[in-house]
Parts: sequence; C-alpha cells; structure tokens
Amino acid sequence: MEFKGRISVFGGRDITPEVYENTVEIGRRLAKERYLVFCGGGPGVMEAISKGVSEAGGTVIGILKGKELKEGNDYLTIPIATGMDIARNAVLAYNCDAAIAISGKYGTMSEIAYAFQLDKPVIGYETWDISHVIHAESPEDVIAKLKKKLDHV
Repeated sequence: MEFKGRISVFGGRDITPEVYENTVEIGRRLAKERYLVFCGGGPGVMEAISKGVSEAGGTVIGILKGKELKEGNDYLTIPIATGMDIARNAVLAYNCDAAIAISGKYGTMSEIAYAFQLDKPVIGYETWDISHVIHAESPEDVIAKLKKKLDHV
C-alpha cells in the first residue's frame, strides 16, 4: 500500500469518553485518507487512535516505552518495543511529516516540543494551548487542517 504521508499522534492515557470517541473518529479518517499512523501504543488516546485506524483498514505502528510487545494496545498493526521509556517520544516526532496532539499532559507537551524542534507541524485537539499548535475544533477540522498543512510542506 502506498501511504499519503506519515502522521504521529501524541496524547494522554487518561481521557474523557468524548475525547476517546472523537479520537477513534480521527483514526478512521486518517486511515481513509491513507496516512501511515504512529503512536505510543498504550491506552487512552493511543488506543483510541489505533482502534479507529484499525477499524477503517489502515496501518498503525505503536512505538512502545518498554521491552515487551504485550504492553501495546489490542488495535496496533505493528507494535515496536523500544525499552526507551519516555525517550521514545523523540522517535514519534522523527517518524512523521506532521503530528496531531490530543489531550495529554507533560509527555504530550514533550512530543509537541520535539516536533517543533524538527520543524514538523502540529495540529491540536483538546490539548495544550501552546504557540504554533494549530488548534482544531472537531475530528473533521483536524483532518482538514492536517491536509491543508501537508499541502504546504
């Protein structure tokens, strides 16, 4: 399969049911647009994005913190154990053309910072109010802003 681009999704483990459902929808839309998706592979945003991508027949790669593949969520296409703990956040930023940040705490903030250091655009949904994050209001808006940004990269 030929992919349109590589998207890393950053986000928290503890999220509301509404953010979970909207993240699943973002995942479905990423798959339908033929993006290769990367995430941290765990629960919360990572599980929701993986579920959406998987349901829509896409490919999602989980860059796991630990050494065991079993720590990945059930929806990953390809789990990759790193043993790198939070240092894997840099791997997520390196392996994308653009990123989507959803909810999250300090790990998400660090992923956003890595993406900015690498000159990668970040679309934000219900996340940190940080300068240069392109904020989106809905799953549809996330995809529209992502596509617009990638057309200019």
